[in-house]
Amino acid sequence: MRPILALRHVPDETLGVIDDVLEQAGLDWRYVDLFETVPASLPLDDAAGLVVLGGPMNVDEVAEYPFLAAEVEWLREAARRDLPVLGICLGAQLLAKALGATVRANERKEIGWYEIELTEAAGRDTLLADCASRQMVYQFHGDTFTLPPGAVHLARSAWCENQAFRFGRAAYGLQFHIEVTPAMAIGWVNQPHNRRMIAELDYIDPEQIRRETPDAIARMHAFGRRILPRFAAMCGGQL
Repeated sequence: MRPILALRHVPDETLGVIDDVLEQAGLDWRYVDLFETVPASLPLDDAAGLVVLGGPMNVDEVAEYPFLAAEVEWLREAARRDLPVLGICLGAQLLAKALGATVRANERKEIGWYEIELTEAAGRDTLLADCASRQMVYQFHGDTFTLPPGAVHLARSAWCENQAFRFGRAAYGLQFHIEVTPAMAIGWVNQPHNRRMIAELDYIDPEQIRRETPDAIARMHAFGRRILPRFAAMCGGQL
């Protein structure tokens, strides 16, 4: 069975709940830990799909993180092959860049729980069809991207127009973190470097994020239970 390759940029950004979804679908997967070793190439011929996770870097920090340039090329080729791709946060930004979009600083950082609105096109999308038009999701980003040429706009938020897109049949970019567990959501807020950064933002209240997490994450996981098995089915050749 061909595995799904999960591209990981830092140790604490993991598959989270996606791990369980892939296991329940009977799919194999493995991490490609780019913070340890950058492979000379990615075995796309032998991959059932890609999940590209988040990270604190931005897509243009290639001098410090050379793997970012390689990822752009891998993602461009994966999209050309119509390989299922799920890019999350930084992963979505890398996918957007690979497809010709511009990645830049957002008007403001989104950190914590935010409501997104699905577009009309989302109602016809393989992953998002039959989902309620408003969803609560976890955000942890400062950058955004323009919509890649030819991509389908799937979701927006009040502070970030491009929250989700699809390119071709099976390449998806999600600006939000559909994968997080409660421990991940709280753990990221509690990390020392993130605490210092959040302290400089008078519109982010870390205590409010902690209070909102139990209810908000239950709502997001209900959303994830609709869309993530569909992505798994794409990787398994069933959609």
